Amino acid sequence: MSTNAIWLLMIAVMILSMIIQGMLQSRFKKYSKVPLGLTGAEVAARMLAQHGITDVKIVSIKGTLTDHYNPETKTVNLSEEVYYGNNVAAAAVAAHECGHVVQHATGYAFLKMRSALVPVVSFSSNIVSWVLLAGVIFINIFPALIWVGIGLFAMTTLFSFITLPVEIDASSRAVSWLENAGIVTYETRPMATDALRWAAYTYVIAAIGSLATLLYYITLASSDRR
Repeated sequence: MSTNAIWLLMIAVMILSMIIQGMLQSRFKKYSKVPLGLTGAEVAARMLAQHGITDVKIVSIKGTLTDHYNPETKTVNLSEEVYYGNNVAAAAVAAHECGHVVQHATGYAFLKMRSALVPVVSFSSNIVSWVLLAGVIFINIFPALIWVGIGLFAMTTLFSFITLPVEIDASSRAVSWLENAGIVTYETRPMATDALRWAAYTYVIAAIGSLATLLYYITLASSDRR
């Protein structure tokens, strides 16, 4: 792939990322107006209980769409609008995060792979920008340096792609459970699915963007600059 093609791909990714973020916020705002009988916190508690999980706490945190599961502290962290919200959007997000808890409890393979990469990716993320910058500056003097940076960046790209099945599976578990538990109906199930689908798109575009950046650095390092 040529450098120009990669640049076009990166620009397209940036544009799509903005569109997806806008659509995601729009969908959650729309489905936040569709009431349900349970709050996000109550949905999370019920889902964990039905899966026999008793050692995970559900807590409220600041921010918008900051919801996440922390396996180290064993907490389902829900943003205030999800924790206290009794609507389709809140239920979908809460169930999705609990989907990660179920993955953790059942030893879901891709989650185990992602967890194993966390220390490596954390280390890589702290130094990769500096290594790549130095590699570009000294590409004609010390060409091996940029390949070190590319190797570090490749780990973050791999992490992004391993994250995709983790997120998609968590959403699938969430929607199935919401339906089986009778929390969503024939009318509201597509809404929960749609909300989580747009959330998943953010991970897809992030992975593609990371791959495009990786290809750019590989092309740069492979070009004859001597």
